[in-house]
Amino acid sequence: MGYSFEAAFRKDGSLGGFPHFIRLRAVLLIAILAFAATGCGGTDYDMPFQVDRRESAFRFETSDTGNTAETFASKLAVVSSDVIIGEEIPAGEKSYASAVLMDIDHAAPLYARNAFATLYPASMTKVLTAIVALKNAQMDQVLTADSDCVLTEADVQKVGLKPGDTMTMDQALHILLIYSANDVAILIAKNLGGSVEGFAELMNEEAKRIGATNSHFVNPHGLHDENHYTTAYDMYLLFNEAVKDERFNQIIAMNTYSATYQDASGALVDFSCENTNRFLKGDIYPPSNITVVGGKTGTTLAAGRCLVMLSKDEKGNSYVSCVMKSDSIDVMYGKTNSLLGLIGGT
Repeated sequence: MGYSFEAAFRKDGSLGGFPHFIRLRAVLLIAILAFAATGCGGTDYDMPFQVDRRESAFRFETSDTGNTAETFASKLAVVSSDVIIGEEIPAGEKSYASAVLMDIDHAAPLYARNAFATLYPASMTKVLTAIVALKNAQMDQVLTADSDCVLTEADVQKVGLKPGDTMTMDQALHILLIYSANDVAILIAKNLGGSVEGFAELMNEEAKRIGATNSHFVNPHGLHDENHYTTAYDMYLLFNEAVKDERFNQIIAMNTYSATYQDASGALVDFSCENTNRFLKGDIYPPSNITVVGGKTGTTLAAGRCLVMLSKDEKGNSYVSCVMKSDSIDVMYGKTNSLLGLIGGT
């Protein structure tokens, strides 16, 4: 019986050390012998990615059965260096910090600049908040606000929740992703995680499961914290995971939303909003062969202007773009449109 083993390499092409490879083969051989001895059925293999590596995927196959464990990155666009086509930024000008464009259907990177630069995500954080919420709650679950949900800062996007206010998870996710309300992000976190810190643990666990291992999250909204960071590539991974859920896609595609929730006395509170994404508002238009499905904006002083987005071409192929730390909103949308212009022309 013959065996072959392929491991994902580090960025510099190394395998992480020959002795480690020998030890790993020994562990695999012992597992195979134990499998044969017990006569257990099934063909699943536990092959987790390694959190301290950028590219984490490996494959194990047996020549006698043809069984193959699917690699971690088999359906993902993998980037190890810049992939730059038609870069338009003049020398010395820094109008944005990082950007990627990934072809989802063909698992191919079409553009990448500083994809692994550690940056602040601002409200793009709410993509992961939504992933955790959709995974751990029912849409009709009723959420109750407490004093932690009350935000008094004038420059913070919020609904204006007060202690005792209630809304469903469905309403909360719409307001979170369309309007980017930070108090609603806390509402979700407190009701699902027991505390902001508890919910952040769920976020980090989910990020690692997805493979976004160059990220760390401490809150559900993205308001600035030095220990709250990600990369453009990790945002691609997180957004690529989120758009697998049709509920997420339906929400981010809406240009307006209205809801009625209850205050502590049971009185009804009406709320209406527009999408923060200017493509959805009709203020900016993509290339003629591209349809913007939706995305998530993000803005803080430290993060600059950020946007992660799902788009489709005329054939229905899907693409994820992400621009981080733009100097202005015009730069952010201009760079996003520049990325979308590469679709079909590469």
